[in-house]
Amino acid sequence: MRRAAQALEASFLAEMLKQAGFGESRDSFGGGVGEAQFASFLRAEHARALAESGGIGLAEQLFRSLVARAGPVERAP
Repeated sequence: MRRAAQALEASFLAEMLKQAGFGESRDSFGGGVGEAQFASFLRAEHARALAESGGIGLAEQLFRSLVARAGPVERAP
C-alpha cells in the first residue's frame, strides 16, 4: 500500500510540475520537438524522486488512510 501511495503522490507532483511549467523549453536555444516530447519523462522522474524522499507528505497521509480503512489484518494460523 505504501508503494501505491507513493506512486499516487508522484503522479500528483508530476501534474503540479507540469502546471508550473517545469521542463518546458526556453525561448532561446530550446531543444525543439524532441525536448518537448521527453519533458514528461523528466517531470515524472523528478516527481518520483520527490515522493521517495518524503515529498509533500501526501503519500504518508494516503497510506495511513488506506491502512485505517482496511482494518485489522487477519493472519493465517
